[in-house]
Amino acid sequence: MSIAQETSNKATGARSRWNWSRIRPIAFWATTFVVVFELTAGSVWNLLTIEWIEVQLEHLGYPHFFAYILGAWQAGAAVAIIAPRLPLIKEWAYVGSFFLWSGAVASHLSAGDGVESWWVPLMFATCAIASWVLRPPDRRLPETRLRGDRPGDAGQDGAGPPETRPRAWETRPRAWAVPIVLLVVLYAVSFLSLPTVEAPLHERAVELGWIDE
Repeated sequence: MSIAQETSNKATGARSRWNWSRIRPIAFWATTFVVVFELTAGSVWNLLTIEWIEVQLEHLGYPHFFAYILGAWQAGAAVAIIAPRLPLIKEWAYVGSFFLWSGAVASHLSAGDGVESWWVPLMFATCAIASWVLRPPDRRLPETRLRGDRPGDAGQDGAGPPETRPRAWETRPRAWAVPIVLLVVLYAVSFLSLPTVEAPLHERAVELGWIDE
């Protein structure tokens, strides 16, 4: 290989890494926003046990109190995923979210429902996987960091200055400001939008044959 070709290959590789370093955080936050918004809205719907939740539980054969269990854990998972650091708790939250939505898909399939009933939880499960895969180094356990993570960003070997390494608990108030504000906004939207969404959800349940008009 000539020097020119080698230089060209290095330049191409550098551009690819640069492009990925820009795309990855955008894709991460986009999928994470979808996951956290669904978890917050789901926790509100389950804890208040709106009609849409009641008819789904009855249709799928789950007891009524199951809604409160789901709602409580959805709220906890939303906080864990959006909060800074806490890599171990994030692993549990992502796994629980995936079990929630993949379990919903399996439940609808078991009940004989068509794709119109289970494509939404399938989409959320896919977003949870994407958010987990794309999460930055400070949100990862050391053994789950990607090969491309730079040492200065607390990379695969945990090298770099101590202030850049992932910590179990974030103590800087500024790091918590955005997650707290985002959660407050999402919960406010979830509560305030209930009167707007309940009527379409009722019609949807009628269309799916879960309740009679």
